Amino acid sequence: SFEQFCINYTNEKLQQHFNQHVFKMEQGEYQKEEIDWSYVEFVDNQDVVDLIEKKPGGIIALLDEACMLPRSTPETFSEKLYQTFRDHKRFIKPKLTRSDFTLIHYAGDVRYQSDQFLDKNKDYVVAEHQDLLNASKCSFVAGLFPPLSKESSKSKFSSIGSRFKLQLQQLMETLNSTEPHYIRCVKPNNLLQPTVFDNANVLHQLRSGGVLEAIRVKCAGYPTNRTFIEFLNRFVILAPEILKGEYEADVACKWILEKKGLTGYQIGKSKVFLRAGQMAELDAHRTRVHGEAARMIQGQIRARLTRERYVLMRRASVNIQANWRGNIARKISRYMKREEAAIKIQKNLRRQIAKKDYGRTKSSALTLQSGVRTMAARHEFRHKLKTRAATKIQAYWRGYSAISDYKKLKRASLVYQSKLRGRIARKQLGQASQGDRKEETENERKVEVSIQAEDELDKTFVVHSEQSDDAESGDEQKPKLSI
Repeated sequence: SFEQFCINYTNEKLQQHFNQHVFKMEQGEYQKEEIDWSYVEFVDNQDVVDLIEKKPGGIIALLDEACMLPRSTPETFSEKLYQTFRDHKRFIKPKLTRSDFTLIHYAGDVRYQSDQFLDKNKDYVVAEHQDLLNASKCSFVAGLFPPLSKESSKSKFSSIGSRFKLQLQQLMETLNSTEPHYIRCVKPNNLLQPTVFDNANVLHQLRSGGVLEAIRVKCAGYPTNRTFIEFLNRFVILAPEILKGEYEADVACKWILEKKGLTGYQIGKSKVFLRAGQMAELDAHRTRVHGEAARMIQGQIRARLTRERYVLMRRASVNIQANWRGNIARKISRYMKREEAAIKIQKNLRRQIAKKDYGRTKSSALTLQSGVRTMAARHEFRHKLKTRAATKIQAYWRGYSAISDYKKLKRASLVYQSKLRGRIARKQLGQASQGDRKEETENERKVEVSIQAEDELDKTFVVHSEQSDDAESGDEQKPKLSI
């Protein structure tokens, strides 16, 4: 089928890549460096690749040409292949068929039926549709319709075979830019049955895939090679005496290899070629030298770090001691200052306490004296009040008694006078009327005299009472006795 044709085409390209790296490039490198080497023959599949992809004249080119012709059929396409490749050693025309053809691949002969080649190779898409789907925001859809190449856009025809060929070329360019490592898959049998191992079939696969030739090349060849500069940069530490002199690069490389006792290597024009395992042996020596140097460097670094750590610790201990002594001295100084301050505080506090005690004592004494004096004054004042009250009472009582006696005497005298006047009046009633007026006037005068005498007596009593009060007040104004 057309799908299997594309798969086998891919396998041929991968086999060509394998041959290019394992046989052509490696053996070409040996010849370029002019080292002793026996060329290993291998089966080159470049003619099969050219048969398929050559342009013009290849199978894919003829298939695209047939697809562009409107009246092409599988028979006309096969006939075109028969005419073009009838003399090609990799192309065989089967008997009794008009549409089949056989290709001799590196893995064996494969017969193709071209009935569906034309239909499956056609991939005509409208350019506007191609651009629309390629501009999709979905990366998956856009990846299914990549932009067409300039050649395809000019020809207005795009085929599956041409696009597959272009993508395969891009894949090979990617592989050529890398350092590949090949893995061969071998089928133990064609029946696809477990626990069945077909020796002949497996051997055929190994031979057709170039595995046996690759093994011979690797066994007889030099799997590892380095330029002189790379080799010296990596392994000059194995012979440091080289750095002291002026040696050619190839001589210096040979010196290192001989010093380590290696044999079978080759010195080319610009590279050193080593047998299998020799690079690992040199790496082991290099690792050992690195280890010894690392241990020496580590020892020196540890010693230096230890010395620096010791100096730092000593300096730190001195600083700590100085700081500690300073702290102790400052603590002692603070303690002494605190003690001195405490003594001053205690002295001032005692003085304040004594002063407060003295003040309280003095205040208490003054309060007590004041209280005693107040009590004495109150007592004396009460005594004086009592004395004054008693004196006043006595004075009022004497005055009252004197006034009562005076009133009694006055009343008695008035009664007596009235009786006396009445008696006199009665005695004189009978005298002559001429002398009545004179007698009455005389009587009135006598009465007035008696009244004036009574007034004088009252005044005398009042003056005597006031003098008694002044004498008592004079006694109160005398100075008080102090306790």
